[in-house]
Amino acid sequence: MKNLLLLHGALGHSDIFKPYLQDLSKQFNIHTPLFSGHGNTEIPHDGISIEKYTQELAEYCKQQKLNDVYIFGHSMGGYVGLCYALQLPENVNSVLTLGTKFDWTEEQALKESTMLAPETILLKIPKYAEQLELQHGSQWKELLPAITGMMVSLGKKPPLNSDSLSKITTPVQIMAGDHDNMVTLEETVQTYRRIPNARLMILPDTRHPMEKVRPVLLMDIMKDFWNLY
Repeated sequence: MKNLLLLHGALGHSDIFKPYLQDLSKQFNIHTPLFSGHGNTEIPHDGISIEKYTQELAEYCKQQKLNDVYIFGHSMGGYVGLCYALQLPENVNSVLTLGTKFDWTEEQALKESTMLAPETILLKIPKYAEQLELQHGSQWKELLPAITGMMVSLGKKPPLNSDSLSKITTPVQIMAGDHDNMVTLEETVQTYRRIPNARLMILPDTRHPMEKVRPVLLMDIMKDFWNLY
């Protein structure tokens, strides 16, 4: 069977893909790797970066002897999936991204990072703090500043820019929800236009969190993109 990688976002977890596993496993061998620092994995001593996560993905595929992989990436997972396709195009069949932020500037990254202070989340969004503790254990408070560091490095030197995006030869579909408060429709359309072999889809009445995406809608999109009917 074909191999499908489901890649979670920053501060996310592979558990978010549970609603899709039964249907997708009829067509694919499913792989749901955790990026370091997430779940029960350790936070790297030298910090977190997109480059590090791309390398982790490459190592995972090598260990599992995976090639010609299909990739679905939510948020940061989509960014890493595209970086992997750029680095090793011969290993990737296609990439489907949802809610991936491409327009990173240092100023914007710093603004986003102020919302990731553990004390702020505990005070203002206690339910989110509970979710983070459930998914990542007590290290969630250390994971937040590590993710902040990744965002700032993305703002300083984004691996995916107009030049690198134009070199992606893999079939890609870029997607965002019309109610996503983290990703603009403008940056989504702009990215789609920069990738030569890309398609675009805007999901109606859809917010950023994977848990808020309607599984029936996303499954239909996956079936269409990958010709699973």
